Amino acid sequence: MGQHFLKDLHIAEQIALSPVFPQQDLPASGKMPILEIGPGMGVLTQFLLKNPAFDVTAIEIDSESVAYLKEYYPELHLIEGDFLKLPIEKLYPEGQFCVIGNYPYNISSQIFFKVLEYKDRIPCCSGMIQKEVAERLAAKPGTKAYGILSVLLQAYYDIEYLFTVHEFVFDPPPKVKSAVIRFVRNSRAQLDCDEALFKTIVKTAFNKRRKQMRNSLSPILGKNHPLLSEPVFTKRPEQLSVEEFFELTKKISLCLN
Repeated sequence: MGQHFLKDLHIAEQIALSPVFPQQDLPASGKMPILEIGPGMGVLTQFLLKNPAFDVTAIEIDSESVAYLKEYYPELHLIEGDFLKLPIEKLYPEGQFCVIGNYPYNISSQIFFKVLEYKDRIPCCSGMIQKEVAERLAAKPGTKAYGILSVLLQAYYDIEYLFTVHEFVFDPPPKVKSAVIRFVRNSRAQLDCDEALFKTIVKTAFNKRRKQMRNSLSPILGKNHPLLSEPVFTKRPEQLSVEEFFELTKKISLCLN
């Protein structure tokens, strides 16, 4: 399946220590529910299973990896399937759980969008992804890396770029560098604006990121709407903080209602 396997066990051990969980939300067992995505041959799994504070479940789509994991980690609660199609409610009917993994790089953004769908049940998501994607997730306003993923995820999570992982620790070595990242649910229970409109504005603005906001958002408001004369619309989307996107959403919402 074109996989690159991590062979540096020290890095795997560091990743396994990255989840954090609110103490007050631990289940009666006192163990932190952990869902590992794409365990492969278990390089990360082995360290998760060794931690007595973790209650580990893993989901793996590759049948060869599933057979290997069943043989060498019989104690692992293993699901054969696709996380993107997984009905979370059946696996975790209630309560919170953390997500971790050495994520498949080609679908990492899709994984994080699914995490967003369950943001009130996932207090922490951590693991390894492509370095460029990690930089986008953690990017600050005014930087080239700042974009749709940055704003949508930072609306709900505090994101930390933990460390870079070089290509030579994989077999075979990939053509890109990797990074370990962690995002922890922030205190924002809900947005102070229309959530659906907020997502639409962010995506619409960054789809034309080189244009001023008055040009990129005119399809939403109408080309000659008076709101477009406000100073914020002379900016480009990467210049706006998450909070400024909230305020912009509220202003646009008032005009549309």
